[in-house]
Amino acid sequence: MINTSFKSILDLIKAFPDEQSCIDHLEKLRWNGDVISPFDPTSKVYKCKDNKYRCKNTGKYFNVKTNTIFDNTKLGLQKWFLAIYIVTSHKKGISSLQLSRDLDITQKSAWFMLQRIRKCFGIENNNELEGTVECDETFIGGKNKNRHTDKKVKNSQGRSFKDKTPVAGILQRGESEIIQRPHRVIPNKMVREKVVHVISRINAFVVPDTKQKSIQPLICKYVNPETTRLISDEWLGYTGLNKYYDHKIIDHSKKEYVSLQDSTVHTNNIEGSWNILKKSISGMYNHVSRKHLQKYVDEFVFRFNTRKHTAENRFNLLLLNLQTKLTYKTLING
Repeated sequence: MINTSFKSILDLIKAFPDEQSCIDHLEKLRWNGDVISPFDPTSKVYKCKDNKYRCKNTGKYFNVKTNTIFDNTKLGLQKWFLAIYIVTSHKKGISSLQLSRDLDITQKSAWFMLQRIRKCFGIENNNELEGTVECDETFIGGKNKNRHTDKKVKNSQGRSFKDKTPVAGILQRGESEIIQRPHRVIPNKMVREKVVHVISRINAFVVPDTKQKSIQPLICKYVNPETTRLISDEWLGYTGLNKYYDHKIIDHSKKEYVSLQDSTVHTNNIEGSWNILKKSISGMYNHVSRKHLQKYVDEFVFRFNTRKHTAENRFNLLLLNLQTKLTYKTLING
């Protein structure tokens, strides 16, 4: 049994000193002794040499890396494990230039590696949200006032998409709930059993615009209408949601940021999360194209939703969800 308890990069290297230890860990996470064929889950599997297996029904050979981001990779699993640990543990991510230096690989390989890892971050971007939910949108792109004169874009202020890309977000607030049960001795008396803490979660998506047809289908897909109080600003894209939700509106156009009637009616939580996303992109990556922006949004969502996890749990969570094959041709050409 491999000791996989680690709190630092040094512990990670000690836990996975070679390729075989990485393969053993992957097999334990993915199969836990019950090997399943990626070609036919119902087929019997024969173990072969060199960590390979054979699917009886299809006759194809496979290993633990088949149909994952490690499929046909020329880089060793130890470098992949290091990259995954660094990306998931750093609060603002890491640039491909820095990762290439850390792993002693080319910048092109590091960028491709990071994009394949980001492709898997979407596992945390499909949560069903309920309770008190905040909706908002933001725009990713440079500020026109900060550009050189010859690079300024006319009529690009406000909600213009000429030089910016809109991102729509839905955030479930974190709440504490006290669970009570009947007193064992005194009739009709309730006693507190425990306090359950619900951690706030977010879903966020790149959208073509901020109109109703782009925003509301996402809200209806991920937000439970039966147990939800929905809070948004006065933007027209949210008009009509009161048909499905207990919809509260905070009017930013009137300089209102917290309702005077109910102090819980505001969108400050999701607006604060946008600040984290924008600082990550501007501070770490400097520039992100519209084509790849969703992957960076998925990275932000994964990091936000797993912020209470330990580094080890976050690392293993991603390893359990790497069944997303991405070729360089697909990444570049779409």
